[in-house]
Amino acid sequence: MESETVLVAPLHWGLGHATRCIPIIEQQLERGNRVIIVASGGPKALLEDRFKSCAFIEIPFMLITYPKDGSMVRHFFVRGPQLVLSIWREHLHLKKLITKHGIDVVISDARFGLWNKTVKSIFITHQVQIKSPVFQSLINGLNRWVMNRFDEVWIPDYEKKPGLAGELSHPKKMPLRYSYIGPLSRFKHPLKLKSENNNVVVLISGPEPQRSLFEKQMSKRFENSDQQVLILSGKPDKPNKLERENITVVNHLSDQQLLDELKAAKLVIARSGYSTIMDFHVLGIKAEFISTPGQTEQEYLMQLHSP
Repeated sequence: MESETVLVAPLHWGLGHATRCIPIIEQQLERGNRVIIVASGGPKALLEDRFKSCAFIEIPFMLITYPKDGSMVRHFFVRGPQLVLSIWREHLHLKKLITKHGIDVVISDARFGLWNKTVKSIFITHQVQIKSPVFQSLINGLNRWVMNRFDEVWIPDYEKKPGLAGELSHPKKMPLRYSYIGPLSRFKHPLKLKSENNNVVVLISGPEPQRSLFEKQMSKRFENSDQQVLILSGKPDKPNKLERENITVVNHLSDQQLLDELKAAKLVIARSGYSTIMDFHVLGIKAEFISTPGQTEQEYLMQLHSP
């Protein structure tokens, strides 16, 4: 079988989509394929450190932010036209890249515009159904329309209900062409936990300003505590370390360093993002999940995975 040129493009809303693309990229490289990765900022720094042999390019897209007051519906209603325009522009941009780089396959992790009829186009999503307090039927109709533009939809979950994503990945109405591929994680095996101390590990993630607000909230919660707290702020493109009394803030850790910290922690706190849930499922970690305000997907997942 001849090698192919495969474009892998994770959504850039935090690091989760990038980390869950790691096994996808590894699989393509093992097959002898040439992989081009679409990434910028933190996701690029994370993937570039791991896949030094891969080419990296950027496909411009609007900067995604989350509102301070958690009113996601109003926020995206106002920014909706700009979002649609960005999706259309990335769709047109992809057409040029296919010709320029000789791309055979496009694997898009939740980037709606990255499909093209001239190449095999694959869409990765656990949100086959999107939760929304308003216009849910309309939003999911549009979601299925986009998914049906792709040749395949890969769902990173178990086929048997409820799986890890519950109703999000097992709705009544499915896209035309789909398959469950099982959870995607950069980790392979469960951890042998040894929480012999009172350590706390907090994983910060997501777009601004909610990422910074969550970090401040966690710092305040544990200030003057007798616990040793490590806050991993999720910014691999900005190396930094800050220590103050019982709290250490680190922008990024290698996989092995992170595993060592998680292994010894008595308490792990994280956003209820799906990529984190998949990682913790593989590692066998029970965590305290805190959803991003107003993000209905995370609110649902938090309820689903809370004791």
